[in-house]
Amino acid sequence: MTLQPATRPTFYFIGVTTGASSIMRVFPKWAAHLGLGDVQIKGIDLKPHDTVENYRAVVRFLKDDPLSYGALVTTHKLDLYAACRDMFDEIDPHAALMAETSCLSKRDGRLICHAKDPISSGLALDGFLPANHFADTGAELLSMGAGGSTIALTWHLAQASRGANRPARMVITNRSQPRLDHIREIHQQMGCDIPCDYVVTENAADNNAVMQGLKAGSVVINATGLGKDAPGSPLSFDGRFPQSGIVWELNYRGDLVFLDQARAQQQARDLQIEDGWTYFIHGWTQVIAEVFDIVIPTSGPEFDAISRIAAEATGRVTEVA
Repeated sequence: MTLQPATRPTFYFIGVTTGASSIMRVFPKWAAHLGLGDVQIKGIDLKPHDTVENYRAVVRFLKDDPLSYGALVTTHKLDLYAACRDMFDEIDPHAALMAETSCLSKRDGRLICHAKDPISSGLALDGFLPANHFADTGAELLSMGAGGSTIALTWHLAQASRGANRPARMVITNRSQPRLDHIREIHQQMGCDIPCDYVVTENAADNNAVMQGLKAGSVVINATGLGKDAPGSPLSFDGRFPQSGIVWELNYRGDLVFLDQARAQQQARDLQIEDGWTYFIHGWTQVIAEVFDIVIPTSGPEFDAISRIAAEATGRVTEVA
């Protein structure tokens, strides 16, 4: 891993396969539209669950390099935070609660750690959920993968301010126990009063079995990274989605087998199917607004314009009204 000092203002994307992301085509268009000036984006690719030394080297570089303005972090949200917590000059309340970071920004030489996912994932989810969906249906939530995205989503859905419009039960699955213990602890710290099950699922058949027990109308989320960071799906094609369920693939690129599985049952099971495109828009604009200290609306004409720019840059024009 070679990190060269920036020669012009630079915004970083810390991920796994950053060169394949649409943001590399979208960000220059957004930068021009938002008036960010002579700024560039660069990717920093790390292996999932990389070494502490590599995470600390990246954070040290960002902190010390004057023209490195900040970064969006994906995949490594929990691991980078755990490895580098002592290096941050400031940690926002969401990041402290969730023990993760999705955004690194700098103010007056201070490196600030943020968790933006509770905001961006909530905006994306509420954007496609039918009004009062959980209150009207008694539906449950299954989120496969116990990483930062599931932590953020379950935090958002558990807020008392949602009243009765919360899942009747939340089920979180993961291939190993430690991440489940971590999210359970966070739910306890935040006083979550929704019944939650934390289930180790070592393979697709295990996830199929968990999904089989969901009520009609339930929300099923692929938050594992499978389909983007690694090929495949947390389910097999034998998995049966809940009748009239809502299926959300957090990824918008990759082989997206999970989406193929849902589409194969869409008509028979009356499924609403969503991919990660709007999550992508909200996730990036929340971080860009923080790093560059600007305001980017989350709805309305300006947000629509930003979405349209992204769609045009990626050939996804038909997805934007």
